[in-house]
This record gives sequence, structure tokens and C-alpha cells, in this order.
Amino acid sequence: MSTTADSTAGLKQRSPFEIGFMTFVEITEDPHTGALPSPQQRARETIEQARLADQAGLDLFAVGEHHRTDFVGSAPAMVLAAAAEATENIRLTSSVTVLSSEDPVRVWEQFATLDQFSGGRAEIIAGRGSYTESFPLFGYDLQDYADLFREKLGLLLKIRAQNPLTWNGRFRPALENADIGPRALQDELPIWVGVGGTPASAVGTGRLGLPMAMALLLGPITFHEQTLELYRAAAQQAGHDPAALRTSINLHGYVARTSQGARDTMYPYFAQGMRENNHQRGHGFRMPRAAFDAQTSPNAGLVVGSPQEVIDKLLAYHEIYGLDRALVQIGFGGMPQKHVLEAIGLLGTEVAPVVRREVAARKEKVA
Repeated sequence: MSTTADSTAGLKQRSPFEIGFMTFVEITEDPHTGALPSPQQRARETIEQARLADQAGLDLFAVGEHHRTDFVGSAPAMVLAAAAEATENIRLTSSVTVLSSEDPVRVWEQFATLDQFSGGRAEIIAGRGSYTESFPLFGYDLQDYADLFREKLGLLLKIRAQNPLTWNGRFRPALENADIGPRALQDELPIWVGVGGTPASAVGTGRLGLPMAMALLLGPITFHEQTLELYRAAAQQAGHDPAALRTSINLHGYVARTSQGARDTMYPYFAQGMRENNHQRGHGFRMPRAAFDAQTSPNAGLVVGSPQEVIDKLLAYHEIYGLDRALVQIGFGGMPQKHVLEAIGLLGTEVAPVVRREVAARKEKVA
């Protein structure tokens, strides 16, 4: 059961480099057996994953948002609330809340409630949404894509900062001395902004002085260098200290006892997920094995291999970007639960401690 203390004083101190597990709770046909898990099976497996991630010592458990029947995670706060009751210490965050098609008042209420239930472990990563199925579903026009996010993020930040609140805007009814509750247990519930690589997104996040979570599906490990440069420059120009701003990266990956075993296990499921679940790239997207293997190389984005290989890759990400955390999506494409749990265990017990020690040592040298 999660802690119900009235303060967050008992929560563990943040790691020098936080490592987390993330999922979108997708439903995918097994490429080997043709079996299709039920939504209930995937939901229960997700809570088991959260429990093990906590026990293994990972820092974060994250759930992403999609609004289709091949995903269970249409309401991340609900999944995270269930995870809160199965965990003790791990922080609970959306890997993306598609804020553009949400009501910021309701988002705040959900995550502030989660914060109370979990003893102060809730976070939000707010994003525009690289998938756009939620916009017509909730009656929004994609022509307002940028304006929706800008207005709704502004409102969410105002809700966090003050209560009661008077506010008016374009996309939702005005608020007049509105009492919005509950308030978060944490002094300031963390709100990150998810950025996929659009320069304007990085600049806007930097101007606000908010922590930035970058997403990297495929590509070179250096893909986000310009993203980070624009973010830090915009933050400095707006009067924020870039060195004080936190940054993260969301990645696909898998860890197994051997490098070859990790690649052999992950590839068929990852390729299946790219074909069946990744509608952003068009249904039926094919990823040959050679292309996958290239993306697991030291200079490419996927974090796949033995514990030592994953340690080296995460440290390379830290060296390039100066990151504070990484969220690794394990099991995309319907990987069997036994393989996902094995990888979570290795990530928490063998990878994370070494990465934390090395990053702490690097920071001591700089200081």
C-alpha cells in the first residue's frame, strides 16, 4: 500500500540520474503465436510491472495516453492511481498527457488527487500529442493545434500557482473565483513539457522555465542536440538559469543478460508494434532486422543490450545532453510479460545503480 503521510518528508531523495519504466499499455497480436491479449490482461500486467519497477528500485513509472482500442492507456491517471496502491516509493507520471485535447481543470484534479493518494509521488508530462485521434474525439480542430496547447498549458500552470482562480480564454468557459481542488500534497506538483523535436516547442518550454522531456523513437543518439540548445538559449533569454532546469529523454529499449539475446527478444515485438500500433507512421510500417540492429548501435537511439551495454548507452546520453533522467519504454509490441519483467528487474538492480554512481561521480568532478 502506498504511504498516506501528510507530508512528503519521508520520500526518498531524488537520484543524481533518474531511470524509469514507461508504457502506453498497447494491445498487440503476438508475432509468434498470434494471440491477442485482452484489455483486462494488459491492465493487470501493467500494475504488476509497476510493482516490480518499485521493488527493483527504479525512480519512475510512466503511462502514456492514446485514444484507440489498441491501447488501454486512454486515462493515464486511472492507471497510475491503481499503480499507487501497488507501490511505495516510485514516482508516478504520465509519459504524456495530451493536454491540447484535455480540460486543464480536470487534469489538475486527477493528478492532484493522485498526489494525495500516493503520498506526494505524482507528476505530469504535458504534450501536444504526436497522435491526433483525441482531437476529433473531444471536438477540437487540428487547425488550433498550437494555440490549444499554449492556452491550456498556461491555465494548468495558473491552477498550480493559485487558488481560487479567475481566468478567461478561448477554448473553455471562463473561471470566476473558481475553487479548484484538491490541492497537491507536494509543495509544487512537477509539470514537465514533452517535446518531440519541433524547435518552437523547445523554445516555448525554455521561455516558461519548465522542465523538458524529449522523445526519441528512432534516429541518431544526437537527434536532440539542437532541441536542447534552443531550449537552454530561450530559457536564458527569458531570465531562467539553464543549469537549474531539468531535462529528460523518453526512449524505447530492452535489457537482457546478453546483447544478442536482448536484440533477438525485442526485435519481433518492436517490429510488430511498429506495424500495428504506430499509426503515426502509417499502418503497416515495416522495420527490417538490419534497420533495427542499426538503431541499437552505440551512435543510435534505441537502448538495447546487456546490462553493461545499456549502462554505456545511458551514460552516453548523459554525456551528450546533461540529462537528469531517462524513461525507457520496454515491451512495445506485445512482448510477453515474463520478458518485460526480466528487463525491468535488470534495469532496476543492475543498470540503474551503476548509472547513478557514475553520474554522481561526474557531477562531483565538475563541482
